[in-house]
Order: sequence, then structure tokens, then C-alpha cells
Amino acid sequence: MKMKSASETKKFLIIRFSSIGDIVLTTPAIRCLRKKYPDAIIHFLTRKSFSGILESNPYINHVLLLKDELKETIEEIRDNNYDYIFDLQHNLRSLKIKKALENPFYSFHKLNVEKWIYTSLKINILPDVHIVDRYIQTMKPLGVENDGLGLDYFIPAEVDVNGKDIPFSHSQGYIAIVIGAAHNTKRLPVHKFISLVSAIRFPIILVGGKSDITEGELITQTDPVKIYNACGKFSLDESAAIIQKSRLVISHDTGMMHIAAAFKKYILSIWGNTTPSLGMYPYKTEFEVFQVNKLWCRPCSKTGFKKCPLGHFKCMQKQDIDALVAQVNKRLAI
Repeated sequence: MKMKSASETKKFLIIRFSSIGDIVLTTPAIRCLRKKYPDAIIHFLTRKSFSGILESNPYINHVLLLKDELKETIEEIRDNNYDYIFDLQHNLRSLKIKKALENPFYSFHKLNVEKWIYTSLKINILPDVHIVDRYIQTMKPLGVENDGLGLDYFIPAEVDVNGKDIPFSHSQGYIAIVIGAAHNTKRLPVHKFISLVSAIRFPIILVGGKSDITEGELITQTDPVKIYNACGKFSLDESAAIIQKSRLVISHDTGMMHIAAAFKKYILSIWGNTTPSLGMYPYKTEFEVFQVNKLWCRPCSKTGFKKCPLGHFKCMQKQDIDALVAQVNKRLAI
């Protein structure tokens, strides 16, 4: 490995392949690294499908894309001669990259054993530390400290949802409700959403991807004037802009929840099979948690499942919709 002189600019590589929420949660670490080393070159390696989250980030010099063949990725970046690699993914693939590059590195401790004990035995021995703080702790040996400013999400200047077909009736304010989630056991059932939107007396925009269009249409039928189904109609950045302009956000434990936190939105966060105790609750923003407490089977997974392993899905079926609506009314002084 070629050694650098003391006068040369430091060069860092940050690795995090996925997903939307996890990458957004790395943004304070990126910013704090930049503050500690303002003249450094910072590269970020991720999957192509998530690169858009980072391309407008002013603290990153270059976003590298993970290739289908790992050897191609390694060959592309081998000569970058990084001073340090920060592995915030810490899986087999990132291990192979570190081993091949032979640069000094620090790896994020994922606490997988502790999480298994919690989800399998229901014994919580996890540290009461948010994952953002643990990401930054990975960089602590180089003097990086948390500036306490929360998450970042940078929307490109050319993104403008005002020119889209959002109804004029929503131009004076709306609630953004994120109806999607990567796993079904993180999602409120449609009938619960219908009860929720029926009781809310305020314009609503439903946020989600193409896979959420059908459910969005079912929910919108409750009141097509009050509710606008934006699912599948907007890009990630445009959906983020909808979140940014909202009065408050209702969301599952999803990437959009963390994007809302980046904009310091007030969040009503709904938790099903996962729990805030896993350390990924909304960061540095005001929020309320809605979960079914004292349910012996929670959390059943650190991520989620296609369906409830026990078949009853009580963690979502028993969600208190009246309490959610009451909190909306209180916040908006309705």
C-alpha cells in the first residue's frame, strides 16, 4: 500500500449499501466527518438504487456505485489509496472490500447478537443509544464528534412538486401520511387507515411508492376531496418535498419517517412488529410513538415479515386510532 506524506489531503471511504432509511441515518456521520476534516476527500459507496439520496449531499465528493460483480467494484476503487474506510454496513461483502483494499478501517458494530436475544427471547440488553450516535462512534478514533444537528436530506434545486397535480385544496396545508413499508408487518392494515383518514378533519396526502398505489386508492375512496393519493406518482426526492411542506407526518417505521426527521417535522410514528427500543426512532425531532404495549410477541424481528408469524397481527390490529386522531387534533389545534 502506498503511504501518503503528512501534507497530502486525507481521503475517506464510507460504506453503506442500503436502504433508504439506513443511508439517511448515516448523514450526521458524513457531516461531522466533513467538519472535522474540511479539506478531506470523502467517497461514499452504495447501491445504484440508493445513490440519489446522496448525490446532492454537499459533504460528499463522490458517490461510488456497488457493481454486480464485487471484483469490478474493488478494481475501480483500489487505487484511491484511502487513509481510512468507515464500514457502516459491516457484512460479508463489505468485509471482502476491506480485505482487498488493505486500507486502515473502522467497522460499525451491528449488535446482531443483542438484537437476536431481544427479538427471540424478549430480553433487551441493547444499549440505549440511537443508531446515529453509534455510526458516529465508529469515527470517534479520528476525533469525529456529534454536532447534534440531526439528519440531512438534500433535495435537488430542480425538484418542484408545486408544478405537479397536487390539488389547490391542499395548497394551504396538509398532513402527509406514509402508507408504505418494506415489510407488511410494519404496515397498518387498510381498514385501520380508512378509520384514521375518516376521522381526520384536515387535507391529507398519501405518500408511497408504486407498490402502494392500490392501497392508496382504497383509502382515498373514503373522501377523494380531502385525500390525495400521491403513491407512485412522484420520485423519492419529490415525495421528500411533499414531506417537507407538510404540517405533520404520520408514518410507519420506514425510510420516509427518517426523511421527515431530517426536515424536523413533527412525526406520529406507528410501530408494529419492530420497536423504538431497537434504536432507530425519529432522530433529533419532535415525535410521538404509537405502539401496542405489553404485547409479549413484540418485537418479533429487527426488520419485518411478509405476514405475522403468529397469524393474529395484534401489533397493528390493536393500534389506537382514536389516540392518533386526538394527537393530530391537538397538534393542529382543531
